[in-house]
Amino acid sequence: MIIDAHHHLWQPERGYHWLDEPGLAAIRRPFTPADLTAEITAAGVSGTVLVEGGRCHPDEVPEFLGLAADTPAILGVVAWIDVAAEDVAGTVARYRRLPGADLLVGVRAQVQGEDDPDYLDRPDVRRGLAAIGAAGLVFDLVIRADQIPSAARAARALPELRFVLDHLGKPRIDQGAAGLRDWRGPLAELAGNPNVAGKLSGLVTEAGPGWTPESLGPFVEVAVAEFGAERLMFGSDWPVCLLAADYPGVLAALRAALPPLSAAQRRDIFAGTALRTYRLTGPPDAAAGPAGGAPAPGERAAGPTGARDTA
Repeated sequence: MIIDAHHHLWQPERGYHWLDEPGLAAIRRPFTPADLTAEITAAGVSGTVLVEGGRCHPDEVPEFLGLAADTPAILGVVAWIDVAAEDVAGTVARYRRLPGADLLVGVRAQVQGEDDPDYLDRPDVRRGLAAIGAAGLVFDLVIRADQIPSAARAARALPELRFVLDHLGKPRIDQGAAGLRDWRGPLAELAGNPNVAGKLSGLVTEAGPGWTPESLGPFVEVAVAEFGAERLMFGSDWPVCLLAADYPGVLAALRAALPPLSAAQRRDIFAGTALRTYRLTGPPDAAAGPAGGAPAPGERAAGPTGARDTA
């Protein structure tokens, strides 16, 4: 069984203005549940987590819950929230009255768009995070590498809140050894908090043009060493990944970049951690697809074409 813990769906005309930026033409089109189902079926993926896609509007939440309710493979939704708003608890309560709200497993804010590297230290943000923890939801951290220390302090201050680090905190894989050096210490500090898990997602786009599985390997190995397989999960970051690789290419790249692991550790990374962290109900077809190791039959090797945008 394979669970994809991070993907998006969008209709660009619905307010995804970030897609207007240069270099994003390849993903500046609608991506629908039918498109998703075709991709994951071909890749042998059993279930997924749908993550907000940067629209940053509450209208997206009922839309995504409705899509998830109508799409058996979508096991959970991570919705957008303004974490610095005055009444985060009230917003979560409203979300939970929506149709399909049983599929709401987490929330996130676009913290990566904040100039302040210490944004997560702000009292209003901490208040919002505490409300999310009290509601029993996960908070996904979509942050830059320079914001990881602030995230570590928030995780220590709020041990009751489960955090998930999207895209491993967006290390500068394109800078090679220098990017690894600048990122690994803060990552270790964050991973030292047992209430934090990490997503092996978005790495091909962070690696930039000319990436290879070998360029991802040192970053993946550090993540495995710091989090352990039991707190790491696979995420495709589809369709953003199409800027650098197709869906099977992303899956193949992660398999190639992982260090030697036991079968149980691979099961954690490719399914178990996501199921536990997001408290997902298992997919209808729990037997679909291999859980790591060699590429699945017919799976293509990854190939570089990339850019540095991840949602």
